Amino acid sequence: MMILISAGWVSLWLLKPTDLWTRKWRGAEEVATSTVFGYNGLNFAVYSFPAIAVAITGLIYMQLKPKEKSSRHGRSSIAVLSNPLVVNSYVGILSGMEILGVSLFILFLAWTFYARISNDYKRMLPVKTFKLHKWQYKIFRMATRCGLLSEACLALLLFPILRGMAIFRLLGIQFEASVRYHTWLGTSMIFFATLHGAGTFYIWGIKHRIPDEIWKWQKTGRIYLAGEVSLVTLIVIWITSLPQIRRRQFEIFYYTHHLYIVFCVFFLFHTGDRHFYMVFPGIFLFALEKLLRIVQSKPESCILSAQVLPCKAVELILPKNPRLKYTPTSIIFVKIPSISKFQWHSFSITSSSRVDDNTMSVLIKCEGWWTSSLLDILHAELDSNADQSKCIPIAIEGPYGPRSLNFLRYDSLLLVAGGIGITPFLSILQEIASAENSGRRKLPSSIQLIYSVKKCEDICLLSPILPLLLDRKFEQLQLKLKVFVTQEVRHGATVRELFSEFSQARTIEFGTRCSRYATYGPESLHWMATIVGFSSIVFFAFLSCFNYLFLRHTQKAAKQKSPSSVTDFLLICAFAISIMCSIVVAVILRWRSLRKELPPVYEKQGKAMKQSSTEANRAIEEHEVYFGGRPNFQEIFSKFPDETGGSYIGVLVCGPDTMKESVAASCQLNSLSFKNGVQKRKPYFCFHSLNFTL
Repeated sequence: MMILISAGWVSLWLLKPTDLWTRKWRGAEEVATSTVFGYNGLNFAVYSFPAIAVAITGLIYMQLKPKEKSSRHGRSSIAVLSNPLVVNSYVGILSGMEILGVSLFILFLAWTFYARISNDYKRMLPVKTFKLHKWQYKIFRMATRCGLLSEACLALLLFPILRGMAIFRLLGIQFEASVRYHTWLGTSMIFFATLHGAGTFYIWGIKHRIPDEIWKWQKTGRIYLAGEVSLVTLIVIWITSLPQIRRRQFEIFYYTHHLYIVFCVFFLFHTGDRHFYMVFPGIFLFALEKLLRIVQSKPESCILSAQVLPCKAVELILPKNPRLKYTPTSIIFVKIPSISKFQWHSFSITSSSRVDDNTMSVLIKCEGWWTSSLLDILHAELDSNADQSKCIPIAIEGPYGPRSLNFLRYDSLLLVAGGIGITPFLSILQEIASAENSGRRKLPSSIQLIYSVKKCEDICLLSPILPLLLDRKFEQLQLKLKVFVTQEVRHGATVRELFSEFSQARTIEFGTRCSRYATYGPESLHWMATIVGFSSIVFFAFLSCFNYLFLRHTQKAAKQKSPSSVTDFLLICAFAISIMCSIVVAVILRWRSLRKELPPVYEKQGKAMKQSSTEANRAIEEHEVYFGGRPNFQEIFSKFPDETGGSYIGVLVCGPDTMKESVAASCQLNSLSFKNGVQKRKPYFCFHSLNFTL
């Protein structure tokens, strides 16, 4: 059903630039204008609702789909398409599937531009107001049609960053990759919008009409001033989103990104509601999910305890509802009001819900302003002489993560981490260890963890899985650690010595009087589907009521290409009412859930395992440590099949971009023989890129 609805929605975009669609659509709008729904209802039902229906169907499907598979499947052709095809420092890592998707989208943009421009040039209608020459008219129309390309990018812009309703969860695409698609679409939208505005200003300048046109707020037609405001807002958002600003001044990026509200409102006034219905689904779902996340983060919870590690990192232990389950590599969004009342930061969960029912943990490297402020609070608490630590409230969104344990389908796993990039793998290893104890499914026969750090003290980030590294009782799980220390040299030092020196952490137990609530997590998927469906019905109902009460008598007489700002304002009102009604429903559901909530069980986090020192030393000596250089991934990949066995190998990497590119290049090179069919039994490496924060 999702495939059919999506195909129909895409077909609308392909047919819209044609004369056939224009003629048929005008007739359909004339018929709809005389009904209680009006042309507004027709536009919403045809252009907007299909994408919303896909989101509703996707939520229902994820609710019904089994989360775990009992058997492991072999390699498939999809794995070949998902592997790196292009590895470049400028464009990053691109898979065959991504290149195919980007190529199809570029073809769609080219088709839309060609169809529109060819129709414009055939007509060559003179613009009486400007009295344009032929070449001037062509430039003016090209600039106008670039605006339509920007509109197409905007229609898809917000879908990749939907956390709970994302279709990418069904496809197994990591949230990091979907954020990258959001960045690509945003950059493309900026490019076409700038061409649209620059071309229009150029023609105005030639005809000396800039002072007359720039401040126009027409009652009907294109509102130029609204378009200028939306373009300037878009440029500000894009500039502050550049990596040079986002990584160094995250606060500027975070706050200016909320100007999207200003952009969407003025975009509506500039284009009119007929164009806005094409981009409305993404805006509708994003706004609804944003407010649902705000409801989900209430009430605030509290930090149970914290561990301050030697490498300027902290591990926070947070309470969770025993019924809350999540998959490894899941992320949560955290807000600590005592640091900032508005900023949310994402972190990978390092614990496993199979291991601990009552708590979950995150590992945070303290480098920026927000994380350094957290470290200062913890140090102040450690240095204080108070008998009881204070309570630190914390708001939590999530967890958000994949629906299935895809990494279990491989014969062997090669995990590559750099620095704080170890965090997603901590949950993966704990999940695998827990699954092996239960004996319910077939697991990867061997796992090798390549961990690259700058200094020896960073090895303390492995503390959550230290029991796994020391334990020899797992019969099937063969876990081997290779540590590479790049900026220090210690002759003869072993992994056991480094752990003994740097694994000590200072622990703080916090009070819990400020909140008795544990993290409950998002509402169930079928309730989310119900809320989305309810909100869309309410929007359609109010849109029809406003059409009948305020617009029907004017639409019978006038056939205007774009409605007045009054119509746009009524659309905003219907949208706001539908969202608020849905939030009321969500608050009631949340209140009912919390009323049944029991106070969280605060258990101390014991990490030590009962094991003899001789056995522990023997287990940890099997691991290796190298000093003064980075990992040679080509050598590691060539030796890995002989060391572990297995023909279907999953490669998961999390760390700096340069590390990901090196691993992707080695993965691409070592899987080349399988692609070319030279050696069918040659081990095949399947590449996956993870992220520890966003």
